[in-house]
Amino acid sequence: MGVRILGIGSYLPARILTNEDLERMVETSDEWIVERTGIKERHIAAPEEATSDLAYNASLRAIEKAGITPEQIDGIIVATASPDYLFPATACILQAKLGAKNAMCFDIEAACPGFVYALEIARGLLSLPNYRYILIVGAETLSRLVDFTDRNTCVLFGDGAGAAIVTKDDSESDVLASYLKGNGEVHELLKLPAGAARKPASEETVRMREHYIKMQGREVFKYAVTGMQEAAEKVLERAGLTATDVDWLVPHQANIRIIDATRERLGISWDKVYVNIEKTGNTSAASIPIALAEMDERGLLKRGQRVLLVSFGAGFIYGAILLKW
Repeated sequence: MGVRILGIGSYLPARILTNEDLERMVETSDEWIVERTGIKERHIAAPEEATSDLAYNASLRAIEKAGITPEQIDGIIVATASPDYLFPATACILQAKLGAKNAMCFDIEAACPGFVYALEIARGLLSLPNYRYILIVGAETLSRLVDFTDRNTCVLFGDGAGAAIVTKDDSESDVLASYLKGNGEVHELLKLPAGAARKPASEETVRMREHYIKMQGREVFKYAVTGMQEAAEKVLERAGLTATDVDWLVPHQANIRIIDATRERLGISWDKVYVNIEKTGNTSAASIPIALAEMDERGLLKRGQRVLLVSFGAGFIYGAILLKW
């Protein structure tokens, strides 16, 4: 059985928040942000937009490119760390918006590697006889979880969504190999402290600003680079290939220094690395599908190219998938 990406699309909200805008909000500067992150601007959802709305727009584009109808979709997987609600699942809301009445639907919370994890789950579902078309989505409205008084985190994150229709046929699979892993021992390094069962919302949690992203940046950097290197090397090993066989490295767009350190350790030149962080910021689970959709729109992806997707995120969770486009 071959697993193929039939269509891919993305959506970025219209509003753009620049580094100059942030200079007026918090003690920072464009120079400081660019030097440390590579980010120049990020997209911010409108007040009436939530994660399901971003996912809907990206999904419409993926469905159109796949040449199918919403009614043909057998399953919807939404990867997000910023769902519309704790429950119901954002995938259920997306199903209703799309009119995909024949699809089962659920969310996964795998942080930034969410799209990579969703693709692996879709591969498993497609091995069953009841599934032919799976919609996988990475979507985030992280701006709702950002503390705009904390200059170390508020400059990093943006909103957006990317979606893909994954199907099966008798041809050679687009997925050559995968490697997924977690290291929960360091989960405290990046988290949203309050608002769920461990620490429910209260007057104190609001006063202590515990409903916003908290991150220990230096430690996150260290684990991110080693995790992404491990995942990339392991997936290439499983495919029987080396880094020289890779046509495109599409890393999670978290920080330009993390991307640089990862590609240097792998021995991959910059001309084979796709980077759009300067205009999107870190969109978590949406970053890799947004990048793939942009590459597809620009005609950069050619049939037969080997495309290495690699990501890390809160948990810590990390993983890689090697595609043959």
